[in-house]
Amino acid sequence: MKIWIVWLPNIGKSTLFNALTKSYAAQAANFPFCTIEPNVGIVEVKDKRLDTLAEISQTQKKIYAAIEFVDIAGLVKWAGKGEWLGNKFLSHIREVDAIVQVLRYFADSDVNHVEWEVHPTRDAEIINTELIFADLQQIEKALLQAQKKSKSKDKDALAQLAVFSKAQKYLEQGIWLHTVMDDFSEKDYEILRAYNLLSMKPIVYALNVSQEDLAQADVLEKEYSEKLLAPVRVVCAKLEEDMIEFSIQEREEYLQDLLARTDLGHVPTLDDLISLAYKTVWLMYYFTTGEKETRARTIPIASKAPQAAWAIHTDFERGFIKAEVVAYDALVTHGSRTKAKEKGLVRLEGKEYVVQDGDVMVFKFNV
Repeated sequence: MKIWIVWLPNIGKSTLFNALTKSYAAQAANFPFCTIEPNVGIVEVKDKRLDTLAEISQTQKKIYAAIEFVDIAGLVKWAGKGEWLGNKFLSHIREVDAIVQVLRYFADSDVNHVEWEVHPTRDAEIINTELIFADLQQIEKALLQAQKKSKSKDKDALAQLAVFSKAQKYLEQGIWLHTVMDDFSEKDYEILRAYNLLSMKPIVYALNVSQEDLAQADVLEKEYSEKLLAPVRVVCAKLEEDMIEFSIQEREEYLQDLLARTDLGHVPTLDDLISLAYKTVWLMYYFTTGEKETRARTIPIASKAPQAAWAIHTDFERGFIKAEVVAYDALVTHGSRTKAKEKGLVRLEGKEYVVQDGDVMVFKFNV
């Protein structure tokens, strides 16, 4: 899965990317277009359930689910029209699965805002307008081609004409297509998907706050998710950057100490943002575990057992017979698969079983 981090210059986007990837791969500086070429980092989806299963199985190796995050230069007004290097950057993000838009909430007189004042919803409108405008240009070109072909009563062209016209109307109203996909049929969706439209991609907003503002994280997430009509997670990029060199244990101790010194009930971290991004693209994972390896296996939400088997190897799906399934909570409560089986909590499921997030599975197959 590939997710792009995008937003206006000087809002802490590259700092956030540095913290995400636990490196200094992305240059961070106080001027626009500091990031010229994309920076890519593979980020693990940390899940304590996997750690617990690894302890139970005395696993030699742990493999988490992962997301590829990509950092590009901050966009500005008129990027969709090719201002500055806008078109180059827009072309980069057409191949991704989702977009994380970073919004600046923190105030800092030493870091200039490209629009001169901090205003998250105004910033969101600017960037969405640019992305929608880029899609509108693409749809208008496709519409012209479909109109020419439809004159000969070409069935495919006529179908495309209807779909493009509908998409054009939404885009002209400034509506993000991802929010109205229920108004398009499956066939319509396939036609549009071929164009990699930016506005068809789900969005997660990362509200970059100061450490002092972390105390109102819940309020801010609720307020801005209602304003932006999309999932929002509060992050403090500066705090995350300060912890880059920490070990996992040092990081946990530091966050616990922060909790003890403040009124925070929970410190929002990048793990929260990563998990939300994963769910936003309708992915989930089940677990396989043993002495050699404990692994999170990524599958689309609502996958059936044979599809889940495919995540291990195509032969597992082709020769699927049954899946031996135990819920994570049941396995942990009883301490082992054997004890869970004795309690009748390990089930044999067939081809129609819909896999649940966190299932612990073993497959029986024959090829």
